[in-house]
Amino acid sequence: MDRLGLDGAVLGLRPMWACPRIAGQVIPVRLRRARPGERSERHLGTAAIESGGPGRVIVIQHREHDQAAGWGGILSLAARARGVEGVIVDGLCRDVDDSREVGCPVYARGATPMTARGRVVEASSGEPINVGALRVNPGDYVIADWSGVVFIRADVAERVIETAEALATREAQMAEAVRSGRSVIEVMGATYESMLGEAT
Repeated sequence: MDRLGLDGAVLGLRPMWACPRIAGQVIPVRLRRARPGERSERHLGTAAIESGGPGRVIVIQHREHDQAAGWGGILSLAARARGVEGVIVDGLCRDVDDSREVGCPVYARGATPMTARGRVVEASSGEPINVGALRVNPGDYVIADWSGVVFIRADVAERVIETAEALATREAQMAEAVRSGRSVIEVMGATYESMLGEAT
């Protein structure tokens, strides 16, 4: 992404349990604060789950309530049953133990015991959202692991993959050089600083 001059990293999103890396195409969901007495026709996240499957990641914009959860255990169970790769919440989630038990990876800004009921409703599903400072569209790609979360626009995904593969090859060569006994000063100084500019 740096090599191509693209933004994509969102800081502050972390795995809620010791879940594996996830990657796939985004199904966006946007939540908003519920108005007094408002009742939603469907539970938040359920439309995204029904449209999901293998290779898909549900990504939730959840900025309007800083105490209530934007995702929970029953949703994790349903998402896992559909084969969804995982869930990313730009906000809080709950039922972390339940998500771990069913094996549903969840990345979020934190956890809360407070339910969404009466506090948060779904504003849209399958439409563009904002995550951090990024605009995220349906079909964009996302990768999340213990280092963080990175979004890749669908229209540049092929170029990003090609560049990432080239960089990974260079880093593998550097690692092998270190294992063989070469000085890490030599390996990093001679190669690493110029690697982004040279990789294509």
